[in-house]
Formats: sequence, structure tokens, C-alpha cells
Amino acid sequence: MTTNIRQKTEGRAPKNFVTPKGYVLIALLLLAGIAGLNTHGYHGFINIGFSIVTAMVLDVIGGLIRRRKRMMPDGAIITALIVSVVLNAAVSWQIAAATTAIAILSKHIFQIRKKPIFNPAAFGLLMALIFFSSEQDWWGGFSLFPAWCIGYVIIAGFLVTQRVNKFPQVFAFLGVYFIAFLALSIWKMGDFSEVFRVPFINSAIFLAFFMVTDPPTSPSRYSEQIWFGVIAAIISVAIDVTIGGLSYLLVGLLAANVWNAWKVQRQAQAKNSH
Repeated sequence: MTTNIRQKTEGRAPKNFVTPKGYVLIALLLLAGIAGLNTHGYHGFINIGFSIVTAMVLDVIGGLIRRRKRMMPDGAIITALIVSVVLNAAVSWQIAAATTAIAILSKHIFQIRKKPIFNPAAFGLLMALIFFSSEQDWWGGFSLFPAWCIGYVIIAGFLVTQRVNKFPQVFAFLGVYFIAFLALSIWKMGDFSEVFRVPFINSAIFLAFFMVTDPPTSPSRYSEQIWFGVIAAIISVAIDVTIGGLSYLLVGLLAANVWNAWKVQRQAQAKNSH
């Protein structure tokens, strides 16, 4: 009997590590570990710790209130990691925890058909910009490293995107985003060369691979993924050109989230009418 059990379990990876969330979690931990040790010392890790604890507590409470069957807060941990590695690691742990709290609360408050409307991390980070004037340096995207190091972010993001099956979404976003800025530069409508340099290119690539690809807040069909990526890119570019600041990528993603929620609601209404 012992032999049979051993044979059945040999070669199996732990379940959490073969899920899409498992891939995202591993990738974010690796990027945060490498970036944190080589840039901010241990302060970034302190913020990550407080953010994760905050996210887990609030997500479990939210799950209990909604009587959710699955209580594993893995998605909340991913949100906490994204928030922590986007915020400047020098911000206080209180701001990191508060930003994470806003992100998790948005996940439970703003829902459509039992799924969050907004990417939680993007929502929390935008609110932190508005209310806390928090600095963001996207250090988890290797923005404080030499330009060639962005290759590591792309490799990690490629593996995550492959796992969640979101390549049309990512390519549509990055393609429209960079082509639009290139066209604006060619037409002499401004100097947008910084978009193609560190750290701005790091933030766009990190957002594309680790936030645009969020399955609960984005579509699954390829055609809809393309539209989602295009909308996120166009709004991002428009906000940067007209307003500027640090919020343009976050606003673009959240605008695409709203479009996706509208589409889901419209499809549900059409289905119920038949």
C-alpha cells in the first residue's frame, strides 16, 4: 500500500504551484526578491510583509461575509505583492498597508456577477496617488536596474501570460501603446522619448504582464482580449498626453476594466432576454 501511494504521488508538484496564480506568485516573489536585495535593502520586504498580512486578513473577512467556499487568499497575496513592488519602497509601511487595504476592499465592494470590476492593485494604487500622494517607482519591474535587466521581467511575464492564456491582450496593449507614442513623436506632437527608456518602459511592461493579464477583471475570448488591450493602451496614452503625472497606466487599465464589466453585463442581459 505504501508503495502504491508513493507511485501515485511521485512527480506531482504541489497543487498551488501548477495553477496560474501559483505561477504569478512565484514570478512576483522572484522579481521582488532580486530587486529588493539589490536596491532598497530590507525596507521593501517590510512593506511586502505588512501588505500581505493586511490583504490576507481582509480577504478572509470578506470571504466569511460572503460565505465563500474557497478561503485561500492567494489572489489577495498577489495583489499585496503588486502593490508593494509598485509603490516606492521608501514609503512607510502604513501607506503600503493602507493601499493594500483599499485594493482588497475594492475587490469585495465593486463586483459584477460575483467578480471584481476593477483590478484591485490598480485601484488601490490610484487611490493612494490621490489620497496619500504616494510615490511609485515600480521597483519590482527592475526600474532601478540597468536597461538590459528588463529582459528578466519579460521572461517572467511571458511565462505568466502563457499560463493564463492572455497573449492577445498583452500584445494588443504593448503594441498600441508604443506605436501610439512613436507616432506622436514622429508627428512632433511632443517629446515622448522617455516612454521608451527606464523607468517608464519598465512600468508599462510590468503592468502589461502582471496587471493587464488579471483573469477575473479581463475577458477570456481572444477578440475581446484584443479590444481590452487596445482600450487600456489608448486611454493610457491619452491621459499621459493631456494630463501627465503617474496615473496614466493605472487609469488606462481601470478604464478597460469598466469596459469589460459593461460587456459582461450586456451579454448577461442579452442571454436572459432569450
